[in-house]
Amino acid sequence: MDAYNILWADLVTLKRHWSRYLITTLMSPLLYLVAFGWGLGRSINLNGTSYLEFVIPGIIALTAMTTSFNGASTRLNVDRLYYKSFDECLMAPIGLPSMLMGKAMIGVVRGLMSSFVFIAVAFLIAPTIHIGSPFLVGLLLTCLTFAFLGVLAALLARSHEDMATFASLILMPMTFLGGTFFSLSQVPSGLKYALYALPLTHSSLFLRAAALDQPLPWTSLLILLVFFAAFLAGGMVVLRRISI
Repeated sequence: MDAYNILWADLVTLKRHWSRYLITTLMSPLLYLVAFGWGLGRSINLNGTSYLEFVIPGIIALTAMTTSFNGASTRLNVDRLYYKSFDECLMAPIGLPSMLMGKAMIGVVRGLMSSFVFIAVAFLIAPTIHIGSPFLVGLLLTCLTFAFLGVLAALLARSHEDMATFASLILMPMTFLGGTFFSLSQVPSGLKYALYALPLTHSSLFLRAAALDQPLPWTSLLILLVFFAAFLAGGMVVLRRISI
């Protein structure tokens, strides 16, 4: 209940501007879909799968990453550094775990909302995509992982420019190197191991396998869970430090 009380204010803001939010967050994935799925990949076939079907799960993972991260980090960053209202939240009789969860859950809500709308659009283009329980579990874990990463980044940021720097150095490389638009089997061995260190890589692998009804890489789901636990623990450490 304490976490929901923290989340409630962000939900009210989202309710007022949900249409504008969806238009803004869906623009990039739709452009990726047109440019890579229909443009560059029209005649490409990967192991019996059209490139369009191959790239859609990757774009879903990318959408979940960016919207969950930005949804959790932007509001918290503004509250901390501009409005200075986060200090008042810290003085409220609410436990730090509930505070952390409440600030992260708005990112999860935004990530799931944008992802489900994009999935609805993807079904019109590629109706053979399979959306089952494993896919939904992987999508939820992806949103949780990057929402808590967003909270951690916002807690560590000392200025608004720090968030832009973090996005450029962390999110941008994952966007194009996390297995979203290409198969890791085509990457040299040395680079492949480096790409497996990115959480988006494992999200893309698991969601793609689930969507294409292929054998599920449970190791990737486990690694994604480890990233989630690490970002959660990191957020708690930083939150305890700044609340003293």
